[in-house]
Amino acid sequence: MKPTNSAVIELRDLHLRTDIGTYGPLDTRPDIHFLDLTLGISSHRVLIAKDEMVNVFDYDPLMAEIDRLAEDGHYETQERLMTRIAQACVAYTDILSIDIRLRKAPVRRGNGVLGVRLSLNEAATQNLRHSLQNPI
Repeated sequence: MKPTNSAVIELRDLHLRTDIGTYGPLDTRPDIHFLDLTLGISSHRVLIAKDEMVNVFDYDPLMAEIDRLAEDGHYETQERLMTRIAQACVAYTDILSIDIRLRKAPVRRGNGVLGVRLSLNEAATQNLRHSLQNPI
């Protein structure tokens, strides 16, 4: 068996209470927005010697922040909410990489799902973290 050298935390199909987009009277307005989030972390935060929270990545504060961001007011675009979620993620140095997918439904005539995906590898995650710590 190969040694594990990476680990992920996965969140799927989280229903966000949010208001995204501007729609005309005849446009289909999405009823629901779903978030999928995959966070790359060190395997040392999963392969633990003792069953203690101090040894793992505590994702509850991040989930609370994502809820707060989603409910923070009207967003014109899904991309802006995704940007803010990515910025919240890089505040945690345990997070090494980020994959975010935000989907909305329905999109046309009462059906369909449309989504945007953002994938940041370790270098891109570190660059975002650095840009927030050292704004231009």
